[in-house]
Formats: sequence, C-alpha cells, structure tokens
Amino acid sequence: MNTSSTFIWVAGFAVLSAIVNGVGIFAIVKYRAWAERTKTYFMCFAAGILISTPLMLALPQAIQKNSSSGFMAAGGFLFMVFSSRFVKYHAKKKTLAFGIIVAEGIGIHSFIDGVIYAVTFSVSIMTGFLAGTGLVVHEFAEGVITYLVFMEAGISKKTAIFYALLVASFTTPLGAFIAYPFLGNLSQSTLGLMLGFMAGVLIYVSASHLLPEAIEEEKEHSILAFLGGVGLAVFIVLSKLL
Repeated sequence: MNTSSTFIWVAGFAVLSAIVNGVGIFAIVKYRAWAERTKTYFMCFAAGILISTPLMLALPQAIQKNSSSGFMAAGGFLFMVFSSRFVKYHAKKKTLAFGIIVAEGIGIHSFIDGVIYAVTFSVSIMTGFLAGTGLVVHEFAEGVITYLVFMEAGISKKTAIFYALLVASFTTPLGAFIAYPFLGNLSQSTLGLMLGFMAGVLIYVSASHLLPEAIEEEKEHSILAFLGGVGLAVFIVLSKLL
C-alpha cells in the first residue's frame, strides 16, 4: 500500500472521529433529549461492526502474519478488562475526583482508538475502513457520555465542553499521529502482533462496553441497529473476498 495514501486514510478517520465526538458533545448540550434517545442506536450499530471486524478480518490477518497473534489478542482484551476495572474502582469517588478519574479512562481509550486507526490501515485499507467505521460511529455516544460525566462532576457547562473535547475528541488524532510514524519500520510479523492486540481491544470495546450499555437502555429496535452493524461488516468483507 502506498505510504502517502495510508496516511491520508489514517488522518482522515482520526479527524473525522474527533468531529463526530464533538458533534455528540454539541448534541447533548443543545438537544439533550434527542441525544440521549439516539446514543443507544449509535452504540448498537458500532458494536455490531466492532465485534464482527476483528473476528472475521483483523484477527485472521494478524495470525496469518504471526502465529502468536492470538496470544496478543488475549493480551489486548485483558489489558482493557483490568484498565476498565481500575477506572470503575476509582470512579466510586464523588464530585471532581470522579470526573478526573473517569476522564483519564476516556482519554486513554480515545488515544488507543487513534492507535487502532494507524495499525489497521497499515495492514490494509479494508481492515482500517471497517474498524474505523465502527469506532467513528461510537464516537457520537462517547461524546455524549463524556460531557455528562463532567457535568456530574459538578463543573460549569463551558468547562465541561472544553474538557470533553480535550480528553475524548483531540486524543484520538493524537494517538494516530504519534503511532503512525513508527509503523513504517516494523516487520510484517511485528505488525501482526500489534494487529492481534488491537483485535482484542476491539472485541472488548464491543462485547464488554458498547453492547452491554446499549442493552441496558432497552431501546425499541436497538437489536436491529446491532444487526445492521454486523450486516454491514459481513457485506464489505464478503464483497472483498468473493
């Protein structure tokens, strides 16, 4: 794959991710009822794509490049499990401490999203496109949630908007632009290990984060949004393979 075109894809999705996250923040500020009503469908659709992409495409590609990538996928999943438990444990604290701890978790998560763009597009455009689409879609809901977290911490509306943009929107392009320059010098075997790790992260984000939160809301037709995400991923993969 051409290096310049790869960078354009990585940069494009990273910036789009930040924009969609910002739209989520704007929507919850200006149209709170609509944003809270629709965020579940965004999460379900994103969950469908993000659970399908690593299982059908990213993980098989990773194992093809390096047979040990399955262990890295498990490592990526466990990394997210323990980091999420750490955040949840400390988020029991109230007021501003609550907002700070959760913001750290969201910031790390968003930074990793950016790294995922860099890694997946370095493997192939289709892998990056599928993973990137799911991540971009879920950014709307993440923007909504991040703003609400800061409001719950008891800070002003303007400060909540600024912090939400800082930790949820801007960290994703930052992660992509920091990671991308290092990937060009990696062997295909090492890239396979990194892709395996990212596949584990994607599986966790979908199965243990997005989908449970969406199901908990019990919105009508939310399962259709989830199946729509799965269907889109299957269609794109099959159209490439057939």
